[in-house]
Formats: sequence, structure tokens, C-alpha cells
Amino acid sequence: MRIDLRSDTVTQPDAAMRAAMAKAEVGDDVFGDDPTVNRLQEIAAERFGMQAGLFFPSGTQSNLAALMSHCQRGEEVIVGQDAHTYHYEAGGMAVLGSIQPQPLNNRPDGTLDLAEVEAAIKPDDAHFAITKLIAIENTIGGKVLSRGYMADVIALARRRNLSVHLDGARIFNASVKLGMPVKELCAGFDTVSVCLSKGLGTPAGTVLVGKQELIDRARRIRKMLGGTMRQVGILAAAGIHALEHNVERLAEDHANAERLAKGLAALGLKVDPVQTNMVFVAIPKESTAGLKEHLEKNGVVALVSPKLRLVTHLDVDAAAIDRAVAIFRAFFASATASGQRRAQSVS
Repeated sequence: MRIDLRSDTVTQPDAAMRAAMAKAEVGDDVFGDDPTVNRLQEIAAERFGMQAGLFFPSGTQSNLAALMSHCQRGEEVIVGQDAHTYHYEAGGMAVLGSIQPQPLNNRPDGTLDLAEVEAAIKPDDAHFAITKLIAIENTIGGKVLSRGYMADVIALARRRNLSVHLDGARIFNASVKLGMPVKELCAGFDTVSVCLSKGLGTPAGTVLVGKQELIDRARRIRKMLGGTMRQVGILAAAGIHALEHNVERLAEDHANAERLAKGLAALGLKVDPVQTNMVFVAIPKESTAGLKEHLEKNGVVALVSPKLRLVTHLDVDAAAIDRAVAIFRAFFASATASGQRRAQSVS
């Protein structure tokens, strides 16, 4: 059985989710009359304490529509260098939104230095883009931003008359880790992008929640970006099922990530402290090609690099974690033995 640790986006819908999708009541969402989409949007908005929600095909499109709802052409968003909206979304905010990103270095814990954030806010001067928005991400690189930190970001934004967007691609992982409902964790943000196809295991979909005025703008932008779909209640049904059944179980993914980290650390590998469902492991550069081949041969799929990221999810249980650790152990035991043989032959 294959063990896929590349990402929590690789999950397959289970029988119960497929059944919910198969019996979904649908309509034409372009006309706003797909009842299942409408219900998902209402559920998401209520859960986050927001005025409205809007269903998108992807988190990338949801983030872009949010940024474009906050910022006009030539205006600016302050964002982290490691943030998905800046680093991994193909420059969409600049190319399609004509929005200037002002990237700042993320600190090791994933936060931005708020003194640097404030210093980056442009003065009211014709030489500069107009700073309109601060965008942060929770979780980022598997790390959870605390409610206290996010409250400080919101307070700074309010004091400087800026809006705030949260890329909540894995916000439920943060919620489960902190033991705090998302309504409390995300209170004060103008918009939050809530991905359903990562830890929650749906085939596709993200809901953007926020103030009614911003969601109304985002609806027009979604159309402009080609994200408006017709009988999409089939996907929305998967999202409703995920919100009802797959949130609390994220704790299992966190426990499995801890189990994986401990197993790999016992092999002498340097493993970063684990907070949620991501394990980062330092792999000797000379071992990466051999490790990739060994893992593939033994049914483990990973994006092997010197900074290896392994992601647990609902399709990987504790038994699969133990098997993966054993496969890693076999590789490094063999590599050690080969090194010893070479040393003996040289001597």
C-alpha cells in the first residue's frame, strides 16, 4: 500500500464523502441558486463569525480575489516572504491584480516583526504605492500563529487604517492545536480564506469568508478570474461533510506527525519540532537521490530534498507511519554499512 507524504492535498474522498457528493442537491451557482453551495457558504460564515461566504475552486483563487477586493491597482499589501500568497501563487497579485507586494522576512516561528511591518507602511506621498492591507497566514510551514499575535496584527492594522486578510489554508489545524474555535481565533479579520482540500480532505474548494461588502466585491472578481461554476453543489457537499466530520480528527494527523518525527529523530536525523501535521527533516545532500529511489521502490512518496517536508493526513494512519519509519531506517542503515565498508577498504 502506497504511503503518500507529499502533502495533505493528496487525500481521496472516502465512501461517506462520495455518498454526500452523489446525493447533493444542485442548481446553477452562477444564478446563486445552488442550494448546497449556499448552505456551505452559510455554514462557513457562521462558523467563523463572518457576515458572508463565497465558494471558490481553489485557495489560490480565493486569496487573489480577497487581495483584489481589498486593494485597487497600484496599492500595496504587506506580506511575508514565505507566505503562500507571495511565494507560491505565481505572482497573481501583481500580474492580475496590479497590486504591489511589500514582502518582509518571516521570523523562525512564522510571524512578522510588527515593528518592521509598521516601518514598511508607506507615508502619504505621491512617490509611493498606497499601503492598504496586511496579509498573514495560519498555519505557515506547519507553525501555528497564536491568537495573541494575530490580535496584535489586527490592532496595528486598525491603528494605521489598514485592512487585514488571513490565508487560513490550514486554519483548522491551528484551531485544533490551540483548542480554540475558529470564530475566536479569527475574530477581527476582514477576510479569511478557508481551504477545504488540505487537512479536511475534500477533492477541491475553498470558502472566502468576511464582511458582506468585501464578499460582494469578491463575487465579481471571481467571475473575472473564471472561478464561477454551475452545478458545483457536488463539490460543496464534500465541503459540508468535511466541516461536519473531518475537523476534530485533525488531532490524529498531529499525533501521527509527532510519531513520524520521533521515529526519524531516533535514526539520528535532525528533525524540527512539530506543531501540526508537517515534519521537516534535514537530509544529507549526497543522500537525497538514493533516498528518493529507495522510498519509491518501497511505496513511500515524498518530495525529497535536503530540507525534506513530510505531511500527515487522513489517508495515513499510525501503522503507515511506522512502516514509513522502517523504510527510512533500512535506507540509512544500508548507507551506514556501505560507508563503513568503503572506509575499511581504504584503510
